Amino acid sequence: MSPDHPVDEASTARAVIDADGLLVEWNAGAERLLGHSAADVVGRPAADLLAGPGTDGAVPPDRDRWDGVVTLRRHDGGTLPVWVLVHRIQHPCQGHDRWLVVTPLDPEGTRAQNDPLDDVSLLDAPCAIAIYDDRLRVRSINAVMAEVLDLPAENVRGLRTYEMTGMAHSHDMEGRLRQVLTTGRGTAVRTYVPVGGDRTLSWLARMAPIRDVLGRVRGVSVAAHDFTEQYQAQERLQLVNEASVRIGTTLDVATTAQELADICVPALADFVSVDLLDPAEHGDPPVTRPVAPIGLRRTAHRIIDTDGGAVVKPGQLDLYPATSPQADALLAGHTIVASAATGDLDQWLSWDPHRADQIKQYRIHTAMSVPIQARGTTLGVAVLSRFDNPQPFTPDDVLLAEEVTARAAVCIDNARRYSRERETALALQRSLLPRTLPRTAALEAASRYLPAARSGVGGDWFDVIPLSGMRVAMVVGDVVGHGIQASATMGRLRTAVRTLADIDLAPDELLTHLDDLVVRLSEEAGTDGVSGEVGATCLYAVYDPVSRRCTLARAGHPPPVMAAPGEAPVEIDLPAGPPLGLGGLPFESAEIELREGTVLALYTDGLIESRERDVDASHALLCESLTAASGSLEETCDRVLHSLLPAGGVADDVALLLARTQGLPSSRVATWDIPADPALVAPIRKQVVEQIGRWNLSEATFTAELVVSELVTNAIRYGTHPIRLRLIHDATTLICEVSDTSHTAPHLRRAKTYDEGGRGLLLVAQLTQRWGSRHTADGKTIWAEIGLLGEE
Repeated sequence: MSPDHPVDEASTARAVIDADGLLVEWNAGAERLLGHSAADVVGRPAADLLAGPGTDGAVPPDRDRWDGVVTLRRHDGGTLPVWVLVHRIQHPCQGHDRWLVVTPLDPEGTRAQNDPLDDVSLLDAPCAIAIYDDRLRVRSINAVMAEVLDLPAENVRGLRTYEMTGMAHSHDMEGRLRQVLTTGRGTAVRTYVPVGGDRTLSWLARMAPIRDVLGRVRGVSVAAHDFTEQYQAQERLQLVNEASVRIGTTLDVATTAQELADICVPALADFVSVDLLDPAEHGDPPVTRPVAPIGLRRTAHRIIDTDGGAVVKPGQLDLYPATSPQADALLAGHTIVASAATGDLDQWLSWDPHRADQIKQYRIHTAMSVPIQARGTTLGVAVLSRFDNPQPFTPDDVLLAEEVTARAAVCIDNARRYSRERETALALQRSLLPRTLPRTAALEAASRYLPAARSGVGGDWFDVIPLSGMRVAMVVGDVVGHGIQASATMGRLRTAVRTLADIDLAPDELLTHLDDLVVRLSEEAGTDGVSGEVGATCLYAVYDPVSRRCTLARAGHPPPVMAAPGEAPVEIDLPAGPPLGLGGLPFESAEIELREGTVLALYTDGLIESRERDVDASHALLCESLTAASGSLEETCDRVLHSLLPAGGVADDVALLLARTQGLPSSRVATWDIPADPALVAPIRKQVVEQIGRWNLSEATFTAELVVSELVTNAIRYGTHPIRLRLIHDATTLICEVSDTSHTAPHLRRAKTYDEGGRGLLLVAQLTQRWGSRHTADGKTIWAEIGLLGEE
């Protein structure tokens, strides 16, 4: 007996039998009933106390509870027929089962006259009612309680709650009864009794004190109400609510399908598979009603047995005939339930012997196939099976599965729409970015672009633009926002930058014009009803391999990092400049000298901004990666991304452009100061021919002589002193440049029949690869490029 209830030792006869049939406990009530002391019987076989036919077993049948009349041997040699109640119990310290054997002792001799407990009417009560005395023994129960306990009402008189049920939660119930008995205040207790699988009986027990005529508490009444249906409805509602939170946490189809499987196991099924139709190609109509055989791809599954596995692997595509659970529900357009009891489950999976073997292995007894449909489109099917849970699927289970699947279907459809839009935006983004970087004599370049893993493709871009005079422009930009709109805006800005670069604007002037464009785009977006303003940041740099100087300007963009040969990488100090789109604010440029072999790192903020570390730590990692720069810029790009970016994907787009500068030897450049005398054009032309001969470019002599003559003559006639001629020799190009201090640029026109002039620039345009003019701080430069077949 429990030490908390010493009075119960005389009111109940109780014994405990271990798994070997030996008596391990014997209380005072049992000694009073049969006369045997604990010292006499503990450790002996319980079968020694049995007498009479049909009582030769010490252990009851293979059930958790048994009750009946047995004949027991008394200490004086006589026999006594006794009604006993036997429970299978779990020993708290050992894993072996034990048996609790109880029988109430007759309390008639101790009943008081006019006992208030005898006046309580139970016959007309519609709920289960039990009356306990002041020693927490059962005085009486009504027919409803007897039916609930599945025990005869006349035999349980005198038993305690634990002795009647044998369940662990009964100790808590007795504690609540004792509380009502001692305080005189009623209480209500909810208790949940598992009855196999995921089925649980739910009871609300209302306890109230019973008082005599003097107001003294003489017992406790318990009225138990079965609210299992309400509890199950609450559980289903909780599962639906949990599904709305747990399903659709990402915009990834496979993850969403796995979340559907995870939420259903084990709450609704023991095994769940999710098979989806492959998405329709662009332009194809969505699938509304598929036709057998149906091709489905296993996207996710979950099994309660972690050691087991499914026949189909994730990502595998299978064709399902009309007799399969997957196709059957899709063809019918509604949920279908099959069970082994009716035989339709075996017929359902008879088309595949591997699945039939799986049914036998797991002993699947019921299955449910639920179509996954959203917005009038069929996406796939979820199949739920039970083998560990012995209960078949109920109509409420079907409704719950359909509700959870419907929520998942919307999330899967959203994920597919997002994936399709992301793929479209990514394709647009990559088509607008340079596929390859141009090879120039000014620098060697390598680049990387990584779209955001979750927020969608953004508007990051980079470019390398060859300019006149062997110069080259480098640009990196970032459009605010994500998606197709950002990609389209990026394409417009990149085109604008190339157009402005082609007229050789200075970096600060180019950003000013680009700022005006972004302002106009924002105004157009507001007019068209597109939400949000257009904004961007940009870094623009121009490098001259002849002077080895680089001019840079930025508009709210991170400054570049410079790694000179033999020196530690440093961040270039540039005026910040406002982001593009504010309008009316000036931009400033800075000019620096770069040694040959210097590496410039231009990037967007997605490379250095991270939740794991601050910007300064990211800058340190970037400089460390550039310090160990190898001979290959491609390897350096990979090392930078590996050092700064997480393995699971980036939160924002990343654009990275690395450029290693190259210088042009002075032996490949020739310069002449031109006097303002047309008669000196011929001697200058002769010097040019001699220089071309020293460069072994005889195939370009005629063209170069004509171009120099035309450009120098025009500069002397229409330009302003001083005038300078420069020849630049590359492996494939000969560049002729004539500079003067006039800001008036020539333009190409077609001369009329009787015009004496106007044909010079037309001839230059016809004989050269390209020509043009650019403004400088001191005036302008007219240039022309002559293509070479190669050095001799």
